[in-house]
Amino acid sequence: MPEVSVVIVCMNRPDILFPCLDSLRDGNEECLLETLVVAYQFTPENLALLAEKHPWVTIVPSDGIRGFAENNNLALRRVKGHYCFILNDDTIVPPHTIEHLVHDLRTLPEDAAAVSPAIRFPDGRLQTCGRGPWNSWRYALHYLHLVDEARPSRWNVISSEVEKSLFQTYTLNGACFLIRTDIFRQAGWFNPRYFFTPEDIALGHVLNGLGYSVWADPAVPITHIAGGSVSAMEQAIKPARVRGSLLFYGEPLWLKLFIWCFEALRYLKHAVVLWISPRASQVPPVISSGSRKAAGVEKSLIMRQTALNVMRTVFSTLSPKEIFIRFKP
Repeated sequence: MPEVSVVIVCMNRPDILFPCLDSLRDGNEECLLETLVVAYQFTPENLALLAEKHPWVTIVPSDGIRGFAENNNLALRRVKGHYCFILNDDTIVPPHTIEHLVHDLRTLPEDAAAVSPAIRFPDGRLQTCGRGPWNSWRYALHYLHLVDEARPSRWNVISSEVEKSLFQTYTLNGACFLIRTDIFRQAGWFNPRYFFTPEDIALGHVLNGLGYSVWADPAVPITHIAGGSVSAMEQAIKPARVRGSLLFYGEPLWLKLFIWCFEALRYLKHAVVLWISPRASQVPPVISSGSRKAAGVEKSLIMRQTALNVMRTVFSTLSPKEIFIRFKP
């Protein structure tokens, strides 16, 4: 029986997934692992390539319309390990990472449910190491890009990064964490209600509500590539993401009004950019040209439509999944 079940969701991006899988195999053999990859909307060619290049992976095909939680849960219901290692496909796992996190959970108090590593960007900057409780006010600040999870607080004790010691935090970052499978099952896995976000934050709140603790280990780093170019899918992803967050925070009216006004300003900003851009109205939504100007126009077209879609649905009673389906390109 495997000690750790690694679960990765990938949306038909073997170029991102394969380096992640290679890093898992390079120096993380100390633990008996099973690795399950949820191949979301993979083409037959990419499925065959995944099976050929990584025959040790259990492939969980996933078609239809599913979000982060639903896709993870497809694999989680099949895991056999004592621990689950949840991992984004755009991560690089250094040697001995899983071994160290397993050792952490074995030495922590019995109520310890999960432990997170220090999640870093490729340039070495810290993204998160520990995460505090989230509420509607914090989400509004996050919307304004005013939340810095690398800033010291009682929940992300950056001083511990120097001491290299474990510390108790509150909730999780879905990019990477290790959790006891029995407790994860008791918590109901990820809540599919939110579709895209904030399943990881919600899970941490559930764990604390059940009387369990969540920890972080600054001595164990992983690299989270994150980011990337804006795609047309953002027109469906963001309104669904906003709706999921509103559900989690209790749908306060002031927060809905704040988001609507913010997105209205964003819409106007990109409308102005498109108005002053030469021939903007003649540029199609998807542009193959490598021109920097064309790429800028494409981004503004996508961001303008994304803002409009959020405005249309911020007061909606539709589920995040229904919103995603409505706006999916």
